[in-house]
Amino acid sequence: MGLSSNRDVFITCAVTGSGDSTGRSNKVPVTPEEIANAAIEAANEGAAIAHIHVRDPQSGVPSRNPDLYADVVRRIKDSGVDVVLNLTAGMGGDLTLGSTENPLPPDPDGTDMIGATERLAHVAALLPEICTLDCGTMNFGEGDYVMTNTPGMLVAMAKKIQQLGVRPEIEVFDTGHLVLAKWLKSQGVIDDPVVIQLCMGIPWGAPDDISTFNSLVHNLPEDWIFSAFSIGRNQLPYAALAILAGGNIRVGLEDNIWLDKGVLASNGDLVNRAATIARAMGYNLLTPKQVRGKLNLQKRW
Repeated sequence: MGLSSNRDVFITCAVTGSGDSTGRSNKVPVTPEEIANAAIEAANEGAAIAHIHVRDPQSGVPSRNPDLYADVVRRIKDSGVDVVLNLTAGMGGDLTLGSTENPLPPDPDGTDMIGATERLAHVAALLPEICTLDCGTMNFGEGDYVMTNTPGMLVAMAKKIQQLGVRPEIEVFDTGHLVLAKWLKSQGVIDDPVVIQLCMGIPWGAPDDISTFNSLVHNLPEDWIFSAFSIGRNQLPYAALAILAGGNIRVGLEDNIWLDKGVLASNGDLVNRAATIARAMGYNLLTPKQVRGKLNLQKRW
């Protein structure tokens, strides 16, 4: 892998996610106030972008309630701290089969399948600068759960995101997802600059070994802007690997709850460590204003 000549990078912090990490760390934010404070903390440590999921404030389970998103966004806006908001649009594509012998009907407790308009309800209401677009279907975790994003659904969602003037961040979890992303661009539903996130090391997607990562990077169009991350113990090493390859950094408690062995992290801790790594390697961290210019974002406030 050749070294990139680019020395200007940005950090995205994914502050909570939709996994079961709340049971393993009391630092994972749950309520709108906690999630907003985590995004503000990350911004103060050097993150230009905050990637936002929401959770039910009582149970901590992932939610797609637009009111919870509105509460988080309002709190960040009212704080006066500048950070680019990236709201997930990945909720609503959850399919859990009934069993291995009787896959249909699906398990209602683990299935949440909704249409393109409803999946983007919070995006349409709040108009963030960025929202995610999970570019593909795959086995995810164990059991009979499938993350479901068909080509038809992705075209419909991409069109709506385009009409809203929001920049999609295309999430690539496996090598075929990059092929699908290129196809979406060819259909005219993704505008320039194309922004992509390489999501490495997630079962059962692309492993986070250097060869697989290098293959994905070398198959990216030269004018696409990418970030990359891995989960768990390889999150912070990927801060270095991503920028050496010409990309940008993502860290946060969505993907990893540890700062060091046996030491639970906050989102601010992870951003601070990633910023330290980048600066020690001679890289400059872009501000939210600079990221808006680079990604041609529409600032909403």
